[in-house]
Amino acid sequence: MLWTEKMFGVKKPIITMLHLDPLPGDPRFHYGDTMERVVEHARADLHALQEGGVDGIMFSNEFSLPYERHMSFITPAAMARVIGELKSEIRVPYGVDCISDGQASIELAAAVDAKFIRGTFSGVYVGDGGFYNNDFSALLRRKAALHLDDLKMLYFINPESDRSMDTRPLVDIAKSTIFKAHPDGLCISANAAGQDVDDELIASVKSGAPDVVVLCNTGCRPDTIERKLTTADAAVVGTYFKEGGKLENDKLENVRVDVNRVKEFMEVVHRFRETL
Repeated sequence: MLWTEKMFGVKKPIITMLHLDPLPGDPRFHYGDTMERVVEHARADLHALQEGGVDGIMFSNEFSLPYERHMSFITPAAMARVIGELKSEIRVPYGVDCISDGQASIELAAAVDAKFIRGTFSGVYVGDGGFYNNDFSALLRRKAALHLDDLKMLYFINPESDRSMDTRPLVDIAKSTIFKAHPDGLCISANAAGQDVDDELIASVKSGAPDVVVLCNTGCRPDTIERKLTTADAAVVGTYFKEGGKLENDKLENVRVDVNRVKEFMEVVHRFRETL
């Protein structure tokens, strides 16, 4: 049995992103914004996601654009405040993603008792933010130092938007990452958030890493999720669950979760699970 079945209590779980509003210090955190408002918006999204029936939730600083490779202290501190205020209302396993800073994710997880984290923990990439040189030797030592033996780490091995400097086939990258770091999960992405992941790419990685959880990380919709879960062990869903399926509105503001879109999606997933 995969660890995902034990943690979430179902086969092929759906982990959803809970995108926090801009946080203090972020360029989009404007004069007049307050942490109270950030918490209330996160509370509304949390309740909609849980009412819609998702299996797990991952809190992320999605609107801390542009992302910092080494986060200002205020960002994980603000995330910890939000999660702390909502913790008594969370009914499903939850994780955190301090985007682009693996050490911040590990340390935030220790502070808020998160069960899993997601991030670009290994490899070298180039993108709009320059070079991203990830040192998983340091990250795994920090995890060990904090005694986070049960914390699950979900590795991006082909992050959207950035280009890997490693030209090997993705399945070879997966195999070597498994040998060196023993990741708990491998997240397979398309070239950008919301785009369809190549089914053959998911299948190739899963065939080369049969004992590791493989997650479809982008482009999951009601009309694609059954096909994705045929080969993937789980899926991460974010933008589709928002009103109109949009990440942000015309004012570049975080769009709230639409509970009806969540229910529609999860109904498809439930029907698919009945065939397993």
